[in-house]
Amino acid sequence: MERSKIEQGRLAVARHAAELFWRDGVEKTSGDAIAAAAGLSKRTVWRYFRSKEACIEPLFLVTGLRFVELLRAWPPQLSIETYLHDTLGSMLKSEQEIRDGVAVARLISLLKSEPAIRSAYLMASAQVEDDFVEIVAKRAGRSVDDYDVKLCAAAAMAAVRVVDEDICTATFARGRHFEHYEVCDQLSAAIRTAATLPICDPIGV
Repeated sequence: MERSKIEQGRLAVARHAAELFWRDGVEKTSGDAIAAAAGLSKRTVWRYFRSKEACIEPLFLVTGLRFVELLRAWPPQLSIETYLHDTLGSMLKSEQEIRDGVAVARLISLLKSEPAIRSAYLMASAQVEDDFVEIVAKRAGRSVDDYDVKLCAAAAMAAVRVVDEDICTATFARGRHFEHYEVCDQLSAAIRTAATLPICDPIGV
């Protein structure tokens, strides 16, 4: 996934902001602190972002798009359950990707106690959903402009967000450990339940 220098710069700021939000809380983290942690001027940070809460949007986006890229490689002959069980564990390939995944999971666990960051989460989720439309269209054999395709993509991604919030909150707020198969089971069940088109079973076989 190639990113421009500006996108890379925004992502670097997002990683610092996520660390500060997790360590100090959103209210106690200032734009000055984010700029200092990122080694940038405050003016530069505000050129990149509309608010301090928006600073974490690129991190939500990049991790969400990694999940969509995983689904983009979903072979037609496999069900959602089989595919996620086989591949989800290898979605995050580098140390940085794993750190990003942990940072995003922490932020998601804060959504209820730190509602100011939810808009950044939803803004990124909307972009992820746009990309998921192509996958639904391909599996359903329909156009990306089809209303039912867009509805199915929106419903499935909303279901994924519910699972993400539930698992991340239970993990970081209540200390619960989830086995890999439990995460796969919950995600695949949510997508299957929410999907309004028959995209979850093998197709064309």
